Amino acid sequence: MYPGETVGIVGESGCGKSTAASSLIRLEEPTEGTVRFDGEDITRYDQAELKAFRRRVQMIFQDPESSFDPRMSIGEAIAEPLAVQGLTDARRRREIVADLLERVGLAAGDADRYPHELSGGQKQRVGLARALSMNPDMIIADEPVSALDVSIQSEILALMTDLQETFGLSILIISHNLAVIRQICDRVAVMYLGELVELGTASEVFTNPQHPYTRALLASIPTADPTDRGMGIELTGDVPSPSNPPTGCRFHTRCPEIIQPEDYEFEQSVWRRIMDLRQKLDQGTVDVDAIREVVVTEREPDETPDDVSATETKARLRDEFAIPHSLDDSRAESVLEAALDDLVSDNPAAARERLATEFATPCESQSPTLEDTTAGQTASCLRLENELPPTELEQTVRSD
Repeated sequence: MYPGETVGIVGESGCGKSTAASSLIRLEEPTEGTVRFDGEDITRYDQAELKAFRRRVQMIFQDPESSFDPRMSIGEAIAEPLAVQGLTDARRRREIVADLLERVGLAAGDADRYPHELSGGQKQRVGLARALSMNPDMIIADEPVSALDVSIQSEILALMTDLQETFGLSILIISHNLAVIRQICDRVAVMYLGELVELGTASEVFTNPQHPYTRALLASIPTADPTDRGMGIELTGDVPSPSNPPTGCRFHTRCPEIIQPEDYEFEQSVWRRIMDLRQKLDQGTVDVDAIREVVVTEREPDETPDDVSATETKARLRDEFAIPHSLDDSRAESVLEAALDDLVSDNPAAARERLATEFATPCESQSPTLEDTTAGQTASCLRLENELPPTELEQTVRSD
């Protein structure tokens, strides 16, 4: 980050944004890697050095309600970092508190109030004042407006921008809300499952996203137009565990633009659904008996699951995963049909092996690296590394 710059880290809940923020100032100890500030690795700091570092880098937390000790007045909460850092003059602390409260849009007299007497927006203003009490070079704001009403969010963001210009701050803002990131940030880092997948200026990332995950996030932004049905991008599958991420590209288990095998041709959406079937087979969660029972509930009351034919079961399996009853590629259709035969014959291992062998993708075995793109930003995607043509989804996002 550069002096006076605002950088946003964006991603879904659980992708590691807040953990990264806490690790940057060692509220959580990083398990590996380095954190450099002014060229120095802060993970090597002793307690005295860490104390001095934290004077220069302050944090604003997500929930203003839980950010304060209810037994301390607002003035005491703002003044506490000053006392910790060695300012023993109580009168001087009081003067600084009064000045900071006025700078964040509150009254100096609010110093004697308690957290329960303030609204959520007022508490977040106090959080800003407390962070500014150290005259920091940088503020890390973890979801600073997510707990606030929409009407208050824009006020807090505008205040942060004003304070940044006044104090020359660098701001790192963590958010799952792309609208917030777009409003306030100079650069944007997109995170998925603990890794950055795209980094660029806000203009580059929002107008010409290079990573499929970024495109999916942008497609999820609601619009005021009731006729706008979005870009047709849907993230399927479950979010993997960060402690046990998928092999290869971490996003491949949900990616709508996952690379297809060279020997077959699919519509991209169909290929994604076949990969969903593969993943459910790997997880052992495809229950053929349950499929038969569902079919029976729609038929004559005296019929049993044993009365459901293999053809009916396979058709319902396709419906379950939104796979067409016939694929355009006849060879791919033969492979899929054989795998479904294995399934209904109570041999899921054979189905799993057949699909894994024939319908393999490099995305599940090769890990992409963050590299420069022709669009200006950096991104990590095998489609970019292999210079593959844009998918229909990618073209749709770019045209919008």
